[in-house]
Amino acid sequence: MNLSIRLSILGAATLLTVSGQDFDRAIQTSKADLDKALAEFAELQQLIAREKIPLAKRLSELEDQVQTKRREAERAQRLRDNRELDLKSLETEVKARKDEYSYLASLLGEYVRSFETRIHISEVQRYKELVNEAKLVGEDVNLEPADKFVKQIEVIKTSLGRLQEALGGTRFQGTALAPSGLLEKGDFALFGPVALFASSQGPAAGIAELQMGSPEPTVIPIGENHVPDIQQLTRTGAGQLPLDATMGNALKIASIEEGFVDHIMKGGPVMIPIILLGVTAFLVGLVKYIQISLIHTARPRDLQAILEAINRGDKPTAKSQASTIKGPAGEMLLTAISHADDEKELIEEALYEKMLHTKPRLERLLPFIALTAACAPLLGLLGTVTGMINTFNLITIFGTGDPKMLSSGISEALITTEYGLKIAIPALLVHALISRKAKGVMASMEQTAVGFINGIPGKL
Repeated sequence: MNLSIRLSILGAATLLTVSGQDFDRAIQTSKADLDKALAEFAELQQLIAREKIPLAKRLSELEDQVQTKRREAERAQRLRDNRELDLKSLETEVKARKDEYSYLASLLGEYVRSFETRIHISEVQRYKELVNEAKLVGEDVNLEPADKFVKQIEVIKTSLGRLQEALGGTRFQGTALAPSGLLEKGDFALFGPVALFASSQGPAAGIAELQMGSPEPTVIPIGENHVPDIQQLTRTGAGQLPLDATMGNALKIASIEEGFVDHIMKGGPVMIPIILLGVTAFLVGLVKYIQISLIHTARPRDLQAILEAINRGDKPTAKSQASTIKGPAGEMLLTAISHADDEKELIEEALYEKMLHTKPRLERLLPFIALTAACAPLLGLLGTVTGMINTFNLITIFGTGDPKMLSSGISEALITTEYGLKIAIPALLVHALISRKAKGVMASMEQTAVGFINGIPGKL
């Protein structure tokens, strides 16, 4: 029992006993109880002392265990944190490798897809099987990435081997489209960007090039004298190599050259009125130029001789002198001589009337040349618009896959504009030239008329 409880009970008992006993006896009893309580207290202390050491030892052991567990927990926490860091690092590494894989797969796929466009047209059939297999591998979702890489890298290895072969030239067999239009088997000899072909089924031999509208290499002849050299070179690998300093550009330009009639026919139906206008304007301009050039003008000495004859009263001599001047100037002078006795105002009116009669004759058909200069560009623009409409209709049907087809259609559409300008510009210059020449004739007649009026006495 607890010491304090014992003391309390003892005190209470003592108080109850004091009232019924003597004070001394109560003291003795209290002392006895106190001794007993102290003895119990000492015994209890001894018990506590005996039990305290094992408990302290046990407490120390438990504290040591707690410290050990805490250190283990801290070590486990650090290990977990390290593992989390390692996991994040691995996740980052995996993501980087996935990105690298996607990038490499994209590069390899793009290289495989564009490989056929990088090689010569004659080599397409040579590497067609390898390229098709690599394309199918890239589209196979059930195939492992490593297997895809192996197949695609084969294309790269083949490409590197092709570059090594191209440095010294290589030969291989294949088919090409001969000038006869037949697909013939034969031998290719590839030297850098130049490929030569010699048929084993016929005499076809020449440079193999890509032509619009044909998926196969087309043989372009470069002359009969080069055929034996090409055949020997493609079949044996030794011989004379025809060299084109323009790298094939001269042959390409020669292949697109066309005659005048073919060029005009490409312009379409609008070319008919353009050409008719041009030819007609040229003929009219030529006729008018010759006509006006043949017109004689009155020279100052001729006018002076006529005026002297009139002043002498010798009209027959004056008419004879005026008759030697051919054209409207001579006719005007004859009219002036016949009215020499009239008043100057009447002579002036007669000469002015003669000039008014001459002016339309000089300017006849000149408006047609001006009309040609104005209409030819418009007709050319009309042909261009209709040609572009046809080109866009072809794009709607066949798409924009072949730029050469589009450029060909656009060039044909612009032919009408080309010839419209070719006709309009000379027509405009011819019209200006002939108009100036006609105005020169009229100015000469006007000067002659003024000189005649001023040279005769007349009536005031």
